[in-house]
Amino acid sequence: MESKTHVRFTLGKQSSLAPDPHNELVGVEEREDGEGIDPRVRLMYLTNEGDLEGIRELLDSGTDVNFRDIDGRTALHVAACQGSCDIVGFLLQQGAVVDPKDRWGSTPLADAIHYKNHDVIKLLEKHGAEPLMAPMHVKNAREVPEYEIDPKELDCTNSVDITKGTFRIALWRGIEVAVKKLEEDVISDEDKVRAFRDELALLQKIRHPNVVQFLGAVTQSSPMMILTEYLPKGDLCAFLKRKGALRTRTAVKFALDIARGMNYLHENKPEAIIHRDLEPSNILRDDSGHLKVADFGVSKLLRVTNRVKEDRPLICQDTSCRYVAPEVFRHEEYDTKVDVFSFALILQEMIEGCPPFHTKQEKEVPKSYAGKERPPFRAPAKRYAHGLKELIEECWSEKPAKRPTFRQIISRLDTIYDSLGQKRHWKVGPLMCFQNLEAVWKKDHSSLSSRRSSSRSTSSI
Repeated sequence: MESKTHVRFTLGKQSSLAPDPHNELVGVEEREDGEGIDPRVRLMYLTNEGDLEGIRELLDSGTDVNFRDIDGRTALHVAACQGSCDIVGFLLQQGAVVDPKDRWGSTPLADAIHYKNHDVIKLLEKHGAEPLMAPMHVKNAREVPEYEIDPKELDCTNSVDITKGTFRIALWRGIEVAVKKLEEDVISDEDKVRAFRDELALLQKIRHPNVVQFLGAVTQSSPMMILTEYLPKGDLCAFLKRKGALRTRTAVKFALDIARGMNYLHENKPEAIIHRDLEPSNILRDDSGHLKVADFGVSKLLRVTNRVKEDRPLICQDTSCRYVAPEVFRHEEYDTKVDVFSFALILQEMIEGCPPFHTKQEKEVPKSYAGKERPPFRAPAKRYAHGLKELIEECWSEKPAKRPTFRQIISRLDTIYDSLGQKRHWKVGPLMCFQNLEAVWKKDHSSLSSRRSSSRSTSSI
C-alpha cells in the first residue's frame, strides 16, 4: 500500500513535466538533507545519492518502496531521473510500481526519456513500462493533422516485410500499402523520433510521378507509422541483381525517371529537399516500369543560399556508404550536389551491371571517393552512348560546384535518349524496307499470274 507525506523532496533532478517544482505550494515543508527526517523521505534522499546499501537497509526495516512525497514522486522517479540503473533494478525487485504518475502526470519512464538515461529506459521497458503517449500526440482534437489515419483501419494480419524489417505490406481501405513503423521500443530514442518527424514533414510536401506517394500517418497513438503507396515490383537494387547490365536505352530511360524525381525535390520551394541517401535500394519500380524515388529518412530541407552538415560523422553501419558523396564522408558542409554524385554512381551501375567498387568492402568505398578515385568504366565503349560517359564524370566531379543540376542532367539525357531512338530506327529501316518491297513484289506477281490465267481461259473458249 502506497503512503504519502506533506514533505516535498527537492534534491537532484525533478519531474520532467513539472513547470517549476521549486516555486509551487509555498509553505510546504522542504528538506534537503537526509538526517533526522521521515525514513520514507530518507529513502528518496538515499536514492538521489545512489546509496544502494542504505536503500536496502531502509526497505529491510519496513519502509514503503512505493512511498510518494506531496508531489506524488516515488524513489523510482528519483532513480530514473538520476540514471541509477542498479537502484532502478533493485527497487523494481522490491515491488516498486513501474508506472506511477506524479502530480504532473510524469512516470519514471517519462523522466528517464527526458534526461536521456538510455539504460534505465531499456530496463523500465523490460519491466512493462509504457510511454505516456506518442511523441507527436496533441491534446486538442482540432490540432490532429489531416493526414492522421486510425490504426484500426490497418489490417496487418498477413503483413510481410518489404525491406530490412523497416517497411511492411498492410491492407488499408481495400488497397495494399507500405507501412514504415516506429516501434515502441525506440520511441524513447530522440534521434529516431526526430528522423521520423522530419521524414513525415517532407512527405507531406511531395507530389510527383517519380516520387513515392504519401498516403497518411499514425501519430496520435503508438506505434507511430507512415503509409505510402506499395510498389510490388520492388526496388532497383533487386532488379539490377536479377538483370545485370541494362540496355543503354533502358538505363537512360531509368536515369531520366530518377533525374525528374530528384529535380522536383531540389527545386522545391521555399526549401530544396536533399535526399542524401540516393541508392538503388531507395528507388522503386511501379507497374508501368517507371522508377520512383523513395525513403526520405535522412533527407534535409535546405534554404537556397545555405548548406547543411550532418550532426555527427557518417558511420557506415548506419547507412550504405557505397553511394555517399565524399564531402558527406569527410563531415563537411554540403548541398544538393551530393545527390548528383550518388546519381552518377547509379547510372554507371545500370550500364556496368555491378555496384561501384563492388570488389571493395562497404566501409572502404567512401575512402576511395575521398581519395579522388572513381569506379572504372569496364563495359564496351558502345554501351556508353555519345555524351553519356562525359555526363557521369561531370556528375561525380570532386568539386560539387562543377556537378550539373538535375535540370541540366534531364536536358542532356533527353538528347541522348532521342539519339538512341534514331539509331534504333536506322537499324530497323533497311529490313522494313526490304520486307515492304518483298510484299509489293508478291502482290504484283500474284496479280500478273491471275491475269495470265484469265487470258488462257478466254483463249480456250
